[in-house]
Amino acid sequence: MERRFTFQPIGIIHSCFTEKFGIPRQPGLAPAARATLAVYPPFDRDEAFRGLDRFSHLWVLFVFHGIAAGKWQPTVRPPRLGGNRRMGVFATRSGFRPNPIGMSSVALNGIRRERGHLFLDLSGVDILDGTPVLDIKPYLPYSDRIPEASGGFASQTPQPSLTVEFTDAARQMLARVEQRYPAFATLVGQVLGADPRPAYADARSGRTEYGVRLYDVNVRWTVRSKTIVVHTVEWPADATATQREGLLPSR
Repeated sequence: MERRFTFQPIGIIHSCFTEKFGIPRQPGLAPAARATLAVYPPFDRDEAFRGLDRFSHLWVLFVFHGIAAGKWQPTVRPPRLGGNRRMGVFATRSGFRPNPIGMSSVALNGIRRERGHLFLDLSGVDILDGTPVLDIKPYLPYSDRIPEASGGFASQTPQPSLTVEFTDAARQMLARVEQRYPAFATLVGQVLGADPRPAYADARSGRTEYGVRLYDVNVRWTVRSKTIVVHTVEWPADATATQREGLLPSR
């Protein structure tokens, strides 16, 4: 007999990735990518997190909420294969799954309580802002790290494929942005250095301007050979910035 299950999110992710484009394809590829897990009541009881601060990393299980329900695909085109070959969805970590559940190993930088709300500070994330979290589990090195494991078509650790440079105008604006978002330039370098463009865009060097939004900052760049040139950093003073100030959970 078929059984169905209903899960209630335990919290929500507030991350630097406010749009899908630019999100690293795996966790840990952008160590400067930060997020906060705001825990919902009644799951925010202190005793439920007792001992968690002794772990350096967590598994975060979440919902790919940016994908329409029922849009699963039996085969997908993994970016690691250049977007040209199809693999079975269960041989990938694509979000287009029958049950759109994702999992990421992230660094736990701290646990804090502010104005009665419980927050977990994370880094190395690859999770979209506003993502519902179903569960967290401590990362156990003796069990979760398997040195002899085979990685299939993704056996090699991806390396930055492009160098990132900033124009003088972009650097001036970065200095202002980093007063609010420390290490923002490092984040930009890690995100863009991994080349977030679709595989087919590789041949368009210098002819196309690209843009990504990190936090509430717009970053625009072009590609020249193997170098990304960031020429514009726009910091809009909009309502988003105010809403993110406290990173409070909302439902």
